[in-house]
Amino acid sequence: MVYTAHTPPGTKKDTNTPFPSSYSPEYVESRWYEWWEKEGFFRPEQHEGLPHAVDQTFCLCIPPPNVTGSLHLGHALTVAVEDTLVRWKRMQGLRVLWVPGCDHAGIATQTVVERKLLRERGKHRRSFSRQEFLQEVWSWKNETGEEIYQQLRQLGASLDWSRACFTMDPGFSRAVTEAFVRLSDSGLIYRSEALVNWSCALESAISDIEVDLKELPGPTMLSVPGYERTVEFGTLFTFAYQTEDDGVEVCVSTTRPETMLGDVAVAVHPDDPRYQALHGKQCRHPFTHRLLPVITDPSIDMTLGTGAMKVTPAHDHTDFLLSQTHSLPRLTVIGGDGTMTPPCGQWLQGVKRFDARQLVVEALAEKKLFRGRRDHAMNLPVCSRSGDVIEPLIRKQWFVRCSEMAQRAVQAVEDGELEIIPQIHTKTWKNWLSSISDWCISRQLWWGHQIPAYQVELPENQEGQWVWGRTEDEARQRAALQYGVKPEAVALTRDPDVLDTWFSSALFPFAMLGWPDETPDLQRFYPNSILETGSDLIFFWAARMVMLGSVLTGRLPFKQILLHPLVRDKHGRKMSKSLGNVIDPLDIIHGVSLEKLLEKVVEGNLDPREQLVALVAQRTDFPNGIPGCGTDALRFALCSNSIQGDAISLSVSQVLTCRNFCNKMWQTLRFTLGALEDNPTPLTSLDQIRPVGVMDQWICSRLYSTVERCERHLQAYELHSAASSLQDFWVHSLCDVYLECVKPVLAPAAADGGPSRQQACSVLFHCVGVSLALLAPFMPFITEELWQRLHAPSAAATPQASLCLQPYPRSSQLAHCHFPEVERDFLLVQEVVRVARTLRAQCGLTREKPAMWAVCSPPEAQMLLRFQSAVGTLGRVSSLQVFCPHGADGPAHLTAPPSGSPVGVVSHTPPPSGSLVGVVSHTCQLHLHVQNASDVDQQVERLTQRRNKLVPRLEEALHTLRSPDFLSKAPARVQQQMENKVSALQQELKTIEEQLEALEVTPTTE
Repeated sequence: MVYTAHTPPGTKKDTNTPFPSSYSPEYVESRWYEWWEKEGFFRPEQHEGLPHAVDQTFCLCIPPPNVTGSLHLGHALTVAVEDTLVRWKRMQGLRVLWVPGCDHAGIATQTVVERKLLRERGKHRRSFSRQEFLQEVWSWKNETGEEIYQQLRQLGASLDWSRACFTMDPGFSRAVTEAFVRLSDSGLIYRSEALVNWSCALESAISDIEVDLKELPGPTMLSVPGYERTVEFGTLFTFAYQTEDDGVEVCVSTTRPETMLGDVAVAVHPDDPRYQALHGKQCRHPFTHRLLPVITDPSIDMTLGTGAMKVTPAHDHTDFLLSQTHSLPRLTVIGGDGTMTPPCGQWLQGVKRFDARQLVVEALAEKKLFRGRRDHAMNLPVCSRSGDVIEPLIRKQWFVRCSEMAQRAVQAVEDGELEIIPQIHTKTWKNWLSSISDWCISRQLWWGHQIPAYQVELPENQEGQWVWGRTEDEARQRAALQYGVKPEAVALTRDPDVLDTWFSSALFPFAMLGWPDETPDLQRFYPNSILETGSDLIFFWAARMVMLGSVLTGRLPFKQILLHPLVRDKHGRKMSKSLGNVIDPLDIIHGVSLEKLLEKVVEGNLDPREQLVALVAQRTDFPNGIPGCGTDALRFALCSNSIQGDAISLSVSQVLTCRNFCNKMWQTLRFTLGALEDNPTPLTSLDQIRPVGVMDQWICSRLYSTVERCERHLQAYELHSAASSLQDFWVHSLCDVYLECVKPVLAPAAADGGPSRQQACSVLFHCVGVSLALLAPFMPFITEELWQRLHAPSAAATPQASLCLQPYPRSSQLAHCHFPEVERDFLLVQEVVRVARTLRAQCGLTREKPAMWAVCSPPEAQMLLRFQSAVGTLGRVSSLQVFCPHGADGPAHLTAPPSGSPVGVVSHTPPPSGSLVGVVSHTCQLHLHVQNASDVDQQVERLTQRRNKLVPRLEEALHTLRSPDFLSKAPARVQQQMENKVSALQQELKTIEEQLEALEVTPTTE
């Protein structure tokens, strides 16, 4: 079903149309967002007009998604969590600002546009000038850049779109330049030669976060960009060097024999007895004939390989550090394009590095220096952007000095100025920042923020020095002042490199507010209130924001860091295109066929073998495609998982369960509106309501308890607990209990159509209304739709009223509705009802309302008498006789329930012997009398079959629980679940044995 009423975009949805009979997310989620956005409900300026406004601010930025991509479930989780917090704070009356943004994603965007140009025009980037290529990128961005924002709107994100910023916008670019200049002036940015992660396919350095470690169990054939054939990795090659004076062999092992052309030394441990005689000697390189000293270093692992290590400082991070310690030269033998360099010799010059590998191995064998190969498990560093194998290369780059800034970031957490939630990440924060390396921030790309640094060219200046400035003119003035010449005598050449995308992203909390200018937004909303993001970005984004924000603004950029875990599939696996388990959130929202899912896999540019695995996975997991569940169901499912745990395992079935909850809400409101239509008496306001009936008191008290739990859980960012409390109240308290109990009262033909009906209508109205407000931050679309229909007369009088701006319910408003003793007593009733239903089911009494006996203590008898109507209605009991073994004072008969039929009496005699017994508590039992031998035989058969099924399940569970591996490796949460399962199985088996024993002596009537 879809919404078809004529509603111009941005105008309020018409909720006076007939109420559809069933819930449809397509119907519910249409039109609301456009109205919210046009009315400015998401802007902090609307705060001034709120009657419940408080003089507090709440500000955060959304982790800016890449302009190249589409949203995945990780983004959806971020939006669900952040929007829930934002809407909650807005309803509390705070001045809220949630800023949307988009990251220019230097490497990813340049790669996408290069592929597009090659595919459509057959041209490479180098076929264009830099400015021409940048024009192509901007054209692509302007065509597709809004897609990510539209997806955020579909997720219901209540962002202030009037303040949206793109990291390449002029204002943001000015902030990036300002940051670079200030950091350079203070000595925190410097230029140096160092070993960096290099992608030969991109011909650029890349950041640590863009390096994936691919686990290889042994020899593995992989596709590498630029190679027609696959390349083998996961093999360890061993070859020999010979000492210069006596020809003694020193064998070394490597997974990259092509780099041996860059070897400058052989390193051994000083205490290794095998090489004591070689200390200080030299080996002759078999191809370049260089002399390689045998050096000693305590960092060498004597147990690894042969215990002797080849040292290639220009192509290995560990070797680079050794070269610093031992003053070794650094010889680059692989160029930025991935081909061998001239120092390798003519036989290898210009050869691709992995083609050279085989040539080197063959040449070593020819010289009788090759000593073999063996399988080797390893982690292969791969560029996440290009799929290329990372090549460590020495390059002159710009770096940020991090040690002092990192120490201040650690101190901020230790001093309590910055809180990390959950605290488990605090130790990781300290460990990582305490051993941080300087940050390489230059990238050899065209798309991005070009570094505002210039090389100075002067006639008498042989070696070019570097200056920087906000503009070229400022840089020229700085150079003139530095060298004592006139500005016009200075020639400048700007560095062609661009800054790492993470550098600009690290400025987001204040650059989005207009920094470096002292704008009103910066004064009001900085520092931000909180940063919420994935735990995988704690270092690459969160830590860098803290470091740069503190230095550039003098203040921490936010007061709290809330980290959520990765979203995994239902099997607990990380979502990966190669596994075929990636789920597009829009496919969950709108639904998708299996055929379309398979098309996406085929179009995903996967390796053929990975594509086959992915296709099989899609057919297995989604044989009928994915049904449309809607935004509200997806958001609620995501928020129903603990964001402070290890991981979130999400399945479509979980989202479908939440969609069913949406339908439950829909049907509840249909019933409520029907009841209110038949009630002409005005409803009592929430602050005036004073429930008298015991069930009215109970549901009002449950509502109070739910509001109180929500307050507590949301304050602690325990969204899953708040969501669970709300769903539990709506489904299990409001629908399963209260509505069933009051249906007879609310029926048009009810005998009691006076005060009881009036009070039930008021109580129902407020229970539904308050619950919708509580759920609004989690499920904005359906709650708005239902709230507008529930408040149709008042909403019509104030056409701009929206649930998203209503006050969030507070427990203090419902203190007069709190009846803790009623809630406590009703727990017994719920257990009695549960046991009664179990006994009926065991006897196959699906429709009949049998007679039962309750054997209990006097206080329990009083509780059952008080809630007699609920017991009869919910337990489907026609007659309940209450017997107290030690005597009980009380009425001779229970008051008739609303239907008018008597429930039972207080009995002074025990139930018939041989009755089927259900245990409610250690002092309360229910008895169901079995009438004849046929019933007994059937019951014995049912119980025996059930016992036979439970025994092996219990044995299996006990075996698992007692397993040493399980006890040592399983998380505490899993162990607790297993213990609960064992306890439940043991209790059920015990009850079955007791019932079978009772049935053996049951007298029967012929």
